Amino acid sequence: MEDRASLGCAADEKDDCKVTFSVQDQFGQIDIYVFDQILRGNIAPGMRVLDAGCGYGRNLVHLLRTGCEVMALDEDAEGVEHVRKLSVSLQTGLPAENFQVGLIERMPFPDRCADVVLCNAVLHFARDDRHFRAMLAELWRVLIPGGMLFCRLGSRIGMDFERLRGNIFLIPDGSRWFLVDQKMLLGLTEEMNAVLVDPLKTTIVQDYRCMTTWVLRKRRG
Repeated sequence: MEDRASLGCAADEKDDCKVTFSVQDQFGQIDIYVFDQILRGNIAPGMRVLDAGCGYGRNLVHLLRTGCEVMALDEDAEGVEHVRKLSVSLQTGLPAENFQVGLIERMPFPDRCADVVLCNAVLHFARDDRHFRAMLAELWRVLIPGGMLFCRLGSRIGMDFERLRGNIFLIPDGSRWFLVDQKMLLGLTEEMNAVLVDPLKTTIVQDYRCMTTWVLRKRRG
C-alpha cells in the first residue's frame, strides 16, 4: 500500500494523516475464490504471480498494491494495456514486459517463473481437447515446483448440457464451452503428479452454468 508521504501528507503531519481504502479500492472486482486463497495465505506479498487470461486485471489490484511481482497475459491488447497502466499508477516499479499480449498455449514467459499461476474463467474457451491440454501444459510449465495453480473453469458437475462434440457443450445462452467433470479433473491431477490444495468446489448459476474451482500444488522435485 502507498505510504502516507506519497499520498500528500507532509512530514510533520504523518501522525495525523490517515488514508483509508474501501474494500472496492483495495481489492477491485476480485473473484471471491481468488480472495479466499489470499485470506488463507496461499497468495502473499512478495510472491511472483502470473495471471494467464488477465482481462482488465480484476484479480490483480490487491496483488499489485501489496508488492507481488505480477506478470500478466491476455490476447486482448486493450486489457493488457489497462493492467500495465494500473501497475504504473500504483508505482509498483514492475517492467512493462511483465505484461504481455499473447495466447496461453504459447506464453512468452520462462519456465518456472511464477510461485502462483491464476487462470480464471478461461479454460472453458478451449476449442477441443488438444487446445485445452496445450493451455494446461503451459500453465504448468511456468509454475515453480511447490507452486500453486488456481483454475476456475466451466464444468458439468451438477448440471446437464447438450453435447455437441467431444467435451464441447452448448450453454443455455448459446455459447459453446469446453466442459470438464470431476473424473476428468481428478484424472488430470493424478496425471500431472499434482496435489489438490482444496477439494473441487462447484458453483451452479441457476439454469445457466456450473463453474468449478480447481487448485493444484506442483510437487517439489
